[in-house]
Amino acid sequence: MKIALDPTPFHATHSLLDLPRLVADLGYEHVQLTPHRDFIPFFRHPRADDDLVRRFRTACADAGIGIASVLPVQRISGPDEDAREAAVRNFKRIIQITVDLGVDVIGTEFSGRPERAEESERAFFRSMEELLPIVEREGLDLRIDPHPDDFVEEGLEAVRVLRGLNSPNAGFVYVASHTFHMADPPEEIFAAAGDLLRLVHVSDTFDHRRSAGLRYITNPPGNPVRVHSHLKIGDGDVDWQQFFGGLAGLGFFDRPETVMASSVFAENEAAEEVSRYQLRTIREWVAKAGGAG
Repeated sequence: MKIALDPTPFHATHSLLDLPRLVADLGYEHVQLTPHRDFIPFFRHPRADDDLVRRFRTACADAGIGIASVLPVQRISGPDEDAREAAVRNFKRIIQITVDLGVDVIGTEFSGRPERAEESERAFFRSMEELLPIVEREGLDLRIDPHPDDFVEEGLEAVRVLRGLNSPNAGFVYVASHTFHMADPPEEIFAAAGDLLRLVHVSDTFDHRRSAGLRYITNPPGNPVRVHSHLKIGDGDVDWQQFFGGLAGLGFFDRPETVMASSVFAENEAAEEVSRYQLRTIREWVAKAGGAG
């Protein structure tokens, strides 16, 4: 298992090419490359040309870190056909960038709309008909996260949809901060996913269902919103014994293709301290659960 840092909290304070050295200085051996305005922004065509791709790969090599995964977010399941077609075009360039970086993992989201679930599912499979053959040809692994406010939000349903792709190059992403939107307990989702589970994001969150639904408050009441946080381990309601124990039961820690990414976004004012804390705490939990660490 690779342990990676999601450097999103540092995007506002560090240049793209400074991120690899920062990640190394914080003690990590891998980075998860998330949307960055100078490289692969959210929902837009990549901004990186071949020269910048080479320079970023060199910066990672010089810092002594690897790129565990590339994480783009594109509207590949958008029910608007023009947006979906643009997302597929963008994704093809993302695949090429991933290959040129020497990376074999892409993590992403379904990126559809819950209020138009059937249309989004049709759009998703239409996009996959075009993208999966390229993913398979390039030897990449496409891992997808059921995200709050998507047409697939629940963990077991995500596993069903991914099985429907019928490809060994499609896998499942479990985000701990989405635990309380997943509908079923982590151990049931982990068991159903099995070897499909190849990437997890580690950050805490509050259970929005507690306190009579008032853990978070939105106005007016009844807004069709999904709320969650990306806090450091221990600051929310996630059951970490259940989380790490469930992963240990799958042998997740001992598989060379798996990735565990620290993804705390809520504490930028202490981002360096929090990043070091996350790495230390993840290693402690992995060791406690019986993994290699």
